[in-house]
Formats: sequence, structure tokens, C-alpha cells
Amino acid sequence: MHQLFRLVLGQKDLSRAGDLFSLDDSEIEDSLTEALEQIKIISSSSDYQTNNNDQAVVEICITRITTAIRETESIEKHAKALVGLWDSCLEHNLRPSGKDEDTPHAKIASDIMSCILQNYNRPPVMALAIPIAVKFLHRGTKELCRNMSNYLSLAAISKADLLADHTEVIVKSILQGMVQRLSLRTCFRSHLKVFSQSIYDLWKVRPRVLEAR
Repeated sequence: MHQLFRLVLGQKDLSRAGDLFSLDDSEIEDSLTEALEQIKIISSSSDYQTNNNDQAVVEICITRITTAIRETESIEKHAKALVGLWDSCLEHNLRPSGKDEDTPHAKIASDIMSCILQNYNRPPVMALAIPIAVKFLHRGTKELCRNMSNYLSLAAISKADLLADHTEVIVKSILQGMVQRLSLRTCFRSHLKVFSQSIYDLWKVRPRVLEAR
């Protein structure tokens, strides 16, 4: 791992975190997977949700990492570590206690979501990401669910078969109002052979699904 990442993440040194942006993307690209793994360790610590310093360090590092991934077009190389960090957010509270403020792990999930899912046209990345993405439909905030549904629409258009195993979860989310109906309707219509049976089965039980809301 690059020595500056090692310093910032190892010592959780907020005063040096901004210096990461002075480095060329190519200079730190080889360090991104290891840095993501270190962030996962930090964000999984018992005091992370109350430690403002650690949260700020993580936020800055994630911004730097996702920027470098985009600029170097290295998403496939670092997708496993990025999705691993994203998945770890589901182990923590994502629902805010107040009206507007996101929890620390909801912020991480939101910050890395677009970096992952904007690569909806890359099947190797989506194969890793979609099983995690659908989990957020029931665990995430309304904003996360809304953004997730938009990306899943694009993923379905590009590679519908990757969503086939998750159709039941997605359609239940639509029926429960967790996902925007219109954003996914075109995908289901375009790939009727893949989705029709699950939609039909869920349509038959929709009164029970709706009563459970």
C-alpha cells in the first residue's frame, strides 16, 4: 500500500488525508484494493459510529479511491474489494434515527454505490454487485432504494439474466413501494421471458404482500 495511505489509514490521520489528492491516480492505483480492505476494518470497529475523526478519514479516502478507480478505469481490478466494503455496510444500521441525517454506514454505502453500479455494462462487475444491491432494497434508506432502482433498471437493460435470480425480491420491493415502479417496468416488459413467471406468481399473492406492509 502507498505510504501515504498507510499513514492516513494506519494512524487515522485526518490532518494528512487531504494530501492523498496531491498524488497522481496512477501512483496509487495498485494500492486501492488494500486501502479498501483497511477501510472495511476501520468502519467495522465497535466505536466507528461515534468516532467523528475515523468517519472523516474514511469519507476522504473513499472519495479519493473512487475517483482513482474512475480515472484509471480499474473497476474490474478492484471490484471485489469495493463490493466487499459495500456489503459490510449491511451489517450495520442504515436507517437514520433523525429525519435527514444518514448513518455513517449509509454514507459509505451511498458514496461507493455509483462507483460500482455506473458500470452496469460490465458483466463481471455486475455479477459481484447485483446480489448485494438487491439486499439494499429492503435494508437501505429511501434515497438508497430510489437510486438503486435506477441503476438496476440500467443493469437489466444491459444484462437481464444477471437479475433473473433476484426477480422475486425486486418485484416484492415494487409491490411494497420500496422501488419505483416505472423505473423497472420497461425492463420487465423488454425481458418478459426472464421475468414473467415471477411477476405472475407475485401478482397472485399481491394482497398478502400488501397487507404485510
